[in-house]
Amino acid sequence: MDIELICEGLEFPEGPIAMADGSVILTEIKGRRLTRVKPDGTKEPVVETGGGPNGAAIGPDGAIWITNNGGSFEWLDQGGLTIPGPTPASHTGGYIQRFDLKSGKLETVYDSCGGKRLVGPNDIVFDRQGGFWFTDHGCSTPDGRKNGAVHYAKTDGSHISQQRGHLISPNGIGLSPDEKTIYVADTMLGRLWGFDVAEPGVLGPPDGFAPGRVICNLPGYQLLDSLAVEAGGKVCVATIINGGITAFDPGGTTEHYPVPDLVVTNICFGGPDMTTAWITASSTGKLYRAKWPRPGLKLNFNG
Repeated sequence: MDIELICEGLEFPEGPIAMADGSVILTEIKGRRLTRVKPDGTKEPVVETGGGPNGAAIGPDGAIWITNNGGSFEWLDQGGLTIPGPTPASHTGGYIQRFDLKSGKLETVYDSCGGKRLVGPNDIVFDRQGGFWFTDHGCSTPDGRKNGAVHYAKTDGSHISQQRGHLISPNGIGLSPDEKTIYVADTMLGRLWGFDVAEPGVLGPPDGFAPGRVICNLPGYQLLDSLAVEAGGKVCVATIINGGITAFDPGGTTEHYPVPDLVVTNICFGGPDMTTAWITASSTGKLYRAKWPRPGLKLNFNG
């Protein structure tokens, strides 16, 4: 895979959105903002979000919806690389934000579910009905971790539900082309889960002891981050330590595409034939563009 460096100097980029004009809007988690990267590689701020903006997606209303972890990382410098560290003692939880590109209005739509504060919202995907699935990654504590969950919510603020809880570290989330499966990458486990969608916004019951179907566990010490789905159904997951993108076939086989960063965090697809891949290389603060060997799945709503 040939990759091209498009932009550098970003403060832990994540959540890329391929826009119709050829630019990419992404989050800078450490920088606490949304940033637009133009086709020539120049960048301009879009909005200061505060907290820790992680995932981002265009909703049916044309607004950008942001899963903000609330600032759940301290930042470490390890040999010139920016690495997410422990959760600071000041962290009180995360939230779901909506940013209107036309008016410039930024608002918080959800910060709790069932009376409990969201911990660290991470990644987001919209279904055909216009609702959105998102992961709550949880966070570290001095004694271990607060576990994470998978949620579903509506954009009018009327509904949010936890569809699967007690997950170790759910991160990337995406829908299969037929929207019958939600894929969730668990960071710490190096595992891709598949959860059956019983109806829009509702997961089917767990099958036995496992919360879902294990698509694949990566061997050795590899961590998983955010993801995007191909038109043909493969699930492309950003991979940490073994830096790059791992493409998972729903049957369980994998292929790996290296990227020169230990902490590769996300991928999105764009371009007229959906074979342009945008990849965030976060510890070095870079955005890469690559020609992907297969077309990505068109999202339900686009910028």
